[in-house]
Amino acid sequence: MSVSLEKLAQLSHGRLIGDGTVEVSACGLDSARLPAGALFAALPGTRVHGAQFVGDTQAGAVLTDAAGLDHLRQTNETRPIIVVDDIRAVLGPIAAEIYGHPTRDLTVLGITGTSGKTTTSYLLEAGLLHAGHSVGLIGTTGTRINRTPVPTSLTTPEAPRLQELFARMKDEGVTHVVMEVSSHALELGRVRGTNFAVAGFSNLSQDHLDFHPTMEEYFSAKSRLFLGEQASQRAVICVDDEWGERLHGLVADAGTPVTTVATRAGDATITAQQTATEPTGAQEVDLDLDGTDYSFRLPLPGEFNIANVALALGMATAVGEDPQAFLAGVENVAVPGRMERIDRGQDFVAVVDYAHKPAAIAEVLDTLRQQVEGTSGRVGVVVGAGGDRDSTKRPVMGAAAATRAELTVVTDDNPRTEDPAAIRTAVIQGARQAAPHGDIREIASRSRAIDELVNWAQPGDAIIVVGKGHEVGQLVGERTLHFDDREEMARAIEEKLAGMAYRDTLRGTKE
Repeated sequence: MSVSLEKLAQLSHGRLIGDGTVEVSACGLDSARLPAGALFAALPGTRVHGAQFVGDTQAGAVLTDAAGLDHLRQTNETRPIIVVDDIRAVLGPIAAEIYGHPTRDLTVLGITGTSGKTTTSYLLEAGLLHAGHSVGLIGTTGTRINRTPVPTSLTTPEAPRLQELFARMKDEGVTHVVMEVSSHALELGRVRGTNFAVAGFSNLSQDHLDFHPTMEEYFSAKSRLFLGEQASQRAVICVDDEWGERLHGLVADAGTPVTTVATRAGDATITAQQTATEPTGAQEVDLDLDGTDYSFRLPLPGEFNIANVALALGMATAVGEDPQAFLAGVENVAVPGRMERIDRGQDFVAVVDYAHKPAAIAEVLDTLRQQVEGTSGRVGVVVGAGGDRDSTKRPVMGAAAATRAELTVVTDDNPRTEDPAAIRTAVIQGARQAAPHGDIREIASRSRAIDELVNWAQPGDAIIVVGKGHEVGQLVGERTLHFDDREEMARAIEEKLAGMAYRDTLRGTKE
């Protein structure tokens, strides 16, 4: 499709400079990758303005603001320009127009919240695929079409890339799109122009306070998926925490059809509870939906995953899915880097998880504690915190770990451009203040820290490496180094087992 600049200027209430009959068929923020028939969105940045890169692009026109226009005039730019007050406020609708408003023909299910977005998205994908739909997924672990990966970056891509993905999915026969919607995406307008059939809210806890100055502003950003011009048609809200209860009240007052879910008894539309567990951590779950009971097996451990599956079911039924068929699809779901077990035949439980927020670390450690409950088994954890991110959560993360584990190994996560030692110090301070007599060790090398944890583990123990989950890179300075917690955990276990076998052989030889 192609759209005239005149039409885009009218849509965005922008000022058109130059030939309005010029048509564009694509748009984007990357000046070097845009084709001749594209619209280059020159946004203001933290260091430089995107208009400075207009000379690098083949794009046929430019979308910018007053500051960008000043720069373009200095360079004697001759291509047509659309000037607006706030580029991000209009970029989503402009991109949707250029790509033919693909979400008008797709059922889009958006999930937001601090924790659980990825797991809920995988549960939705599995259930919808089992129900016979063609499903696209967009989120932290990447983008997939019917489980086939599509290269992307960011949990929620920038508006032009997002609308382009929607258009591709529509062209490939996708009927339902499941996507994680981050608070950054909502604050920066990345999902403007997207029609959400239903939005789900999982929970809210401390995170991203480097970007959102307060929890109130963090909550306000999340709320945009449910209230105002970006609001979905229907809402499903987990009311297990005060933020969910508060959001439910606001959404109900706004008149949006809303379903509530909970993992405790009450008057929620959907309630779900564990009835039994397996040695693997899988759970038998009873779920009540408006008075109808459903029993099913959830292969994921932890009470938080019961909340996630209840949220997923609520969202699926909100768009007309049969509960029984949907739940049958989630019984074999696997989520990369989320309570992912690493099994090499060892006699202790080993897990890798993406938890990198205080509440999430507490939840995964509580789940591991349940798996050793009633035995002499201990819990051990490797934990670190990311650099160039919310620094206030670092000591809280250390405290969450040290108060729940017999061994806490503090290491580097993704230090980025910060001093790794300073980050570790903040985590250790929180850990030692909360558990002054705890076994707290500092090992800078993440690989060596995992070795330390694995070698500490005895039969019946449960150990976990938190923070990176599915990630396969470690961000150190300006470099990305290959690092996969799952690979390192497997290697450490294999080396421990090999060493034990070798010692047994030597013992047998001596005897």
